Order: sequence, then structure tokens, then C-alpha cells
Amino acid sequence: MYVQQLYTNCLSEAAYYIESNGDCAIIDPLRDVEVYLNLAKERNAKIKYIFETHFHADFVSGHLDLSQQSNAPIVYGPETETSFPVHVAKDGEQFKVGDLTIEVLHTPGHTLESSCYLLKDETGKDHSVFTGDTLFVGDVGRPDLAQGGDLSMSELAGKLYDSLQHKIMPLADDVIVYPAHGPGSSCGKSMGPETSSTIGEQKQTNYALQQSTKEEFIKAVTDGLDAPPKYFPVNARINKEGYGSLDALLKKGLTAFDVASFKHKANEPKTLILDTRNADTFTMGFVPGSISIGLEGRFAEWAGALLPFDETILLVSDEGKEEETIVRLARVGFDKVGGYLKGGFEAWANAGEQVDIIIDVEADELAMDLPFDDNLVVVDVRKETEYADGHVKDAVNLPLGEITDPGLIANIEERDNLYVHCQSGYRSVIASSILKRQGFHNLRNVVGGFNKIKEQKIKIEKEKSVLN
Repeated sequence: MYVQQLYTNCLSEAAYYIESNGDCAIIDPLRDVEVYLNLAKERNAKIKYIFETHFHADFVSGHLDLSQQSNAPIVYGPETETSFPVHVAKDGEQFKVGDLTIEVLHTPGHTLESSCYLLKDETGKDHSVFTGDTLFVGDVGRPDLAQGGDLSMSELAGKLYDSLQHKIMPLADDVIVYPAHGPGSSCGKSMGPETSSTIGEQKQTNYALQQSTKEEFIKAVTDGLDAPPKYFPVNARINKEGYGSLDALLKKGLTAFDVASFKHKANEPKTLILDTRNADTFTMGFVPGSISIGLEGRFAEWAGALLPFDETILLVSDEGKEEETIVRLARVGFDKVGGYLKGGFEAWANAGEQVDIIIDVEADELAMDLPFDDNLVVVDVRKETEYADGHVKDAVNLPLGEITDPGLIANIEERDNLYVHCQSGYRSVIASSILKRQGFHNLRNVVGGFNKIKEQKIKIEKEKSVLN
């Protein structure tokens, strides 16, 4: 028996490779499927099944491309309806992978079709359970993402409670828990730092499994949920209805434009420029109107949360990073990458084209300016809970995930001197680029964010009503 977790940090996503006696199965593959095909080839194994725990909302699965290239069937749990052929398994149905057995445990709650897969070893002993978004390390799946249906969030949470009590909790303490996500994912609210655990450990430490009644469980898992990222419904729909091949996207997206052609394309309707260079490089010079989302951070998540899916994306990337950018965009459903600037930003600047910048300032400069500039407005783009836990007195909270909402920026005036910050600096550059694109040019990016601001003699406040 061979089990390998294939973890993608920028999405906090775990896919799994299970192998026995020349057969293998893949659980929850990402859209770029070469890693699974290559692993099977290296180990001289044949992909027999592709298992999906549910319709993922935070990434586009690789089930279709992987099935096409391996001829393996796609397996979903009960209550699944798709626009493409799949095997809809029955609760308790078993599948043989070499000398191993994989049993379907239907666990509705996160979504109605959510299912876990129980792996039994060569002797029939329960070895591990692949829990998808039903059970995480330290958390459970959020019950507010199901698409369609008439069930409320509380009703789904009740189903999740029943699923955990009847299907997961009875498993032996030594059964390994392999979830679909780890820390940083928006599919839960308080995941632990590890990406695997055991049933016994989760019974002892997972807050959701400590609740003694269904009512207490429902309250515990629904209180304090942030709004899900805006791209989640888009990805769930794509996973349910299908998508084009990644190879076709790459062929189009890897079209190289010289400066003149790029400039012409950028002026076409419903087109935007995405600059994926590091944040600290972007601020020193960029193509006017570009949105910065650096590959060094949680790139795909922020792209999904902030960029429109119906516009053509033109890329400005470090040379050699174009394909990686397209793949990472495809993972969250972006199918309209129209090409990239050949030679990158340097080619644009060397051609004598207009260049824009974002002024970087250190936290000590903010501290010096605050008492003397009546028009100075500190814009804090962290989440509401981060802001509540400590912020500059009178700072405006404009969470990055909501920065494209016209209602939130209505109170910012053109005469204001904006000092934009996040926690460490990555999100504030994204925010600054979007604010500039919206016409706010009188702004500065605070390098190092709130981490550095706290070191200054600047008055910090908390919002106890939010924290409580």
C-alpha cells in the first residue's frame, strides 16, 4: 500500500494518490493533472478511479482532463448531478484498488453530495479516511456553500452533525484523517496547522466535535463565518458543468505580444492587465492601469476574489513565469487569458511608454505625517476581524476582498492622502493598484504593514464588539 498527499500551499489544497499492486486512485485532483499522470507512470501503475469528495468551490478540479487522459471513471457520492458522465456511488459502495478497498461514506452537510472515502488495507482493516471538506484538522467544513436546494445554513449544519456522528466518529481512533484542505483555506474558519491527523486526535482537540448537542454544534460552526470569496459559486458551477482543456487555455494564453500589439490589445473593451511580479518590484514601476497580484502570495485565491471572469486578462510577468501564471489562474476558473507582454515590464519601459508607480513609505514616515496632515486617511485593507484586533485610531477598514464594492469607497475623497496598509505588505500593494485603477492616485503603500506600524508610537485601538 502506498498513499501520498499532494499538497498545494497557495490554495491550501490536498489531493491524494493511493496505490496497490499496480492500481492507483486519485482523490480531488487539481486542474493541472500532469503530476498525477507522471506519478503513476513513474511507479508503473494504472489510474483506475478518480474520486471526488464533492463539488469544490475554491478550485477547479482536474477530474475531466484526468479522466480523458487516463480513461479512468470519475466517482462522486450520492445525490450528485453533473453535466458530464460520472459514476454516482451508493452509500457504502466499495471499490477495489489492487489489494485495497475504498468505501464510500455519504456525509452531507458541507454540500449535499459530500462524501468521504474510507481506505481499508489488504486485511480489511480501516486505515485512513479521506474526508474532503467534511472534517478538517481542528475544524469542519462550512455549511453555507451548497449550490441550489432549499436548505438553510443551519439545516445543512444539522446534516453535517449527523454525518460526523454516524459516519466519522464511530471510526477507530488510529484511523488517519486526510482532509482536502489545510490552514489558510476559506473552506473552514479555524483549521489547525497540520494537514493530516487521526480520528482520536480530532475527537480530543477539534472544537466542532466537542459539542454535546446538535444545537450547540450548529451554533459553533455557523457563528463567526466570514463571507465566502466571491469566486466560490463560479468554481462550484464549473466543477458541476464542465470546462475546456488546460492545453487549449495554455495555447491561447502563451501568445506573446510586442509592446505595440500589447498596448492595442489592452485598449480593447472588457480587457484588463494583470501584473504578477513581486509586490515590491511592482511598486517601482508598472504599466498604467495594471492590477498587481504577485505570484509570491496566495495568488489564485486573490485573483478569484478580485478579478472578473468575463474579461480578457493580459499578463505582465517575470520572463519564464507566464505558463505558471496561466495554470494557477486556471485552477480557479479563469479561461480568458489572452496573451502576455513579450519581454515583460522592461520591454514596456525601454520602449518609452508611460509608466506608473506606487510610492512606498516606511511606518516611521506614517508616524511623522499623522499629526500634521489633516487630509491623511489610513486605509487598512485587512479583514474585519484583523482590524478589530488592533488598528490605527480612525483608520478606515476597507477589506481587500471587498475593495471593488463601490459602496465601500464612497466615503474616500479625491483630496484625501491615502496611506494604505495590510498586515505585512502583500495585500496593500494589490489594494493600491486597484484603487489607482479606480482613480485614486494620491496614495502611499506602507511597507511592512501593521507589523511595522505597531513598532511606532502610533495610537492603536481595538473593536471589542467585533471580537466578542
